Amino acid sequence: MTAVADAPPALVRSRHFSRPLAFAAIAAIFLTFTSASAAPSPLYVVYQHLWGFSATTLTVVFAIYVVGLVGALLTLGALSDHLGRRPVLAAAIGLEVVALVLFLTAGDVAVLSVARFLQGIATGAAMTTLGAALVDLNPPHAPGRAGLVNGIIPSAGLAFGALGAGALVQYAPAPTHFVWALLLGAMVIAGLVVLRLPETSARRPGAAASLAPKLGIPARLRADVFALVPIIVASWAIGGLYLSLGPSVAAGVFGLGSHLIGGLVVTLLCGTGALTSYALRGLPTPRVLAIAASLLTVGAVISVAGVEADQVVIAAVGTVISGVGFGASALASFGTLALLADPHERGELLAVALVIAYIAFSVPAVIAGFAATSAGLQVTAVAYGVVVAVLGALALVAQRLRSRRAATA
Repeated sequence: MTAVADAPPALVRSRHFSRPLAFAAIAAIFLTFTSASAAPSPLYVVYQHLWGFSATTLTVVFAIYVVGLVGALLTLGALSDHLGRRPVLAAAIGLEVVALVLFLTAGDVAVLSVARFLQGIATGAAMTTLGAALVDLNPPHAPGRAGLVNGIIPSAGLAFGALGAGALVQYAPAPTHFVWALLLGAMVIAGLVVLRLPETSARRPGAAASLAPKLGIPARLRADVFALVPIIVASWAIGGLYLSLGPSVAAGVFGLGSHLIGGLVVTLLCGTGALTSYALRGLPTPRVLAIAASLLTVGAVISVAGVEADQVVIAAVGTVISGVGFGASALASFGTLALLADPHERGELLAVALVIAYIAFSVPAVIAGFAATSAGLQVTAVAYGVVVAVLGALALVAQRLRSRRAATA
């Protein structure tokens, strides 16, 4: 018999973290992945200056990440429901390490694109697995905690990663290398932590079949999921603009050349969103959704006014208001999904929601990149803001109609 088999049960159990500690560790790994995904945003301007590419190329590199991420969500989103959370998470961390090494050594757009694509695959595989693991480990005395963490971490990670990378690019040595070295170290630590995590999802057959691309929504959940689509699209569309072209707009429209400011642009939106998700956690979901739709619309209108008038303070106020809407949307949408799904459905349903979110995150941003090359950053930012305002208004109408139907039923 093996040493593990001969060991007392208490000793075997002691090799893994307790459930509360495992929950915290999963949340920390989740934050590391989302922070790493935002780190290139302040660096795009640096790479653009070093290698001389256009805004179109910039947003294409941004979109390559989303292609990898959405592809992973479509094919790998349910894999951890079959193989278990730990093996899928370990593989995602390994691929992220490869991507970070490529970032560290990148000398042209081609290598940067490959690194971003691999990072997208790793992040897509990790996000659904981590989100499902959080729900698996959710404390019985706090049934909404996993939904809250799943709602907060994506925006918090984007804020932390963009601001941290912006500060390192501005003040640390080797701006295109140091940030990647730090993230590489953090990801290696994450890999070691996975060795101590308990497995929360039993193996079951069908792993190979689960790799077939699909967007599976159980019939009983479709009405609830479809009702969330407008607000998810509105919020993540504005997130895509800020992460792809936000620092470029700050430099090109307002003349703010500091890389720290470039990261702060993203943080104003995503950091405000994370704080909002926490602050509104006790409110009923329909009310949070109404707040999200209303403030996304108002914030986009104010941001457009600031860009059109070349007034950075007005644009910043609009960004903060949009950030409140962004965070409220994340809280209500992902929190609702976390509570709706049964354990064996969680990975796949979160994958569906994230596919919708990241398509909205990337496709409009790529269109904006082409528009910025031909029409200019200011015109593009104004037009994009108007579209987001309209989407927010449509989301508000959709939620009111849903509330009326629910009241009638």
